[in-house]
Amino acid sequence: MIMKQQKIGTGFGAHSTADDVLAGIDLTGTTALVTGGYSGLGLEATRALARAGARVVVPARRAALAEEALRDVPEAEVQALDLADLESVRTFSDRFLRTGRTLDIVINNAGIMACPETRIGPGWEAHFAVNHLGHFALVNRLRPSLAPGSRVVAVASSGHFLSDIRWDDLHFRTGYDRWLAYAQSKTANALFAHHLDRLGAASGLHAFAVHPGSILTPLQRHVPRDEWRAHGWVTPDGRPADGFKTPQQGAATAVWAATSPLLDGYGGAYCQDCDLADPAATDDMLVGGVKPWATDPEAAARLWALSSELTETDF
Repeated sequence: MIMKQQKIGTGFGAHSTADDVLAGIDLTGTTALVTGGYSGLGLEATRALARAGARVVVPARRAALAEEALRDVPEAEVQALDLADLESVRTFSDRFLRTGRTLDIVINNAGIMACPETRIGPGWEAHFAVNHLGHFALVNRLRPSLAPGSRVVAVASSGHFLSDIRWDDLHFRTGYDRWLAYAQSKTANALFAHHLDRLGAASGLHAFAVHPGSILTPLQRHVPRDEWRAHGWVTPDGRPADGFKTPQQGAATAVWAATSPLLDGYGGAYCQDCDLADPAATDDMLVGGVKPWATDPEAAARLWALSSELTETDF
């Protein structure tokens, strides 16, 4: 496991695309799973992995929409899954395990951002439940299918800058803030990858968290356009602001983390711009980096134990 976050000089960067990082990599005969792999960054990741030879399983809450989005990707197969419903996670996982297939790559890409206060299951806050707990349960239930040497990638965000894990109020029972709720879930994504790598290293499984960069996709569906302008995400004429990536560039770091031989020996790391991220030197989320609370091994172990109890799953 990596002990220090520091760039290693991969030759790729913020402008690299998913196809760029897969150049020369043959994924023929492998199987990948990409949650939310039919929209935004997930769609670009699915397409790039398929072009490199992988068979891509795309779990989807809106299966018909996913089938339409992927009609030109014959290597992709859509299966029903709602990450907000642990019974749906169980049904999907059991069905997949019965096939006897193995998974070489899992990219936990699906997520929600800044949505209105929503309660799921036993009153869980939706960002934490969908972005973290749903993926936690999915990966743990799929454990028997993970091939030796497989990789799991958690799509986190520089949004983690805004919040550590709120141990005393995980589900915002004492006041809801949509941005802090999103931020906490992204910290949870990073801690999940950190501890999963520790648990899986003995069997050759490695996990990474990635910040994809700033990209305008359907993820921002709950953020009004006037907020886009207020946050400086777009120019006055509506174009993405300087420093924003295209979806193809935004998918690159997750695909790179899932496939690059350069990451051998760096399991559990937090990645950005197709490289390991440096520690965050400022609070500028566009610059990025990683805050110390998102790579804290004690916090990662604590969150794992809590998530295991909540979802009744363990690795």
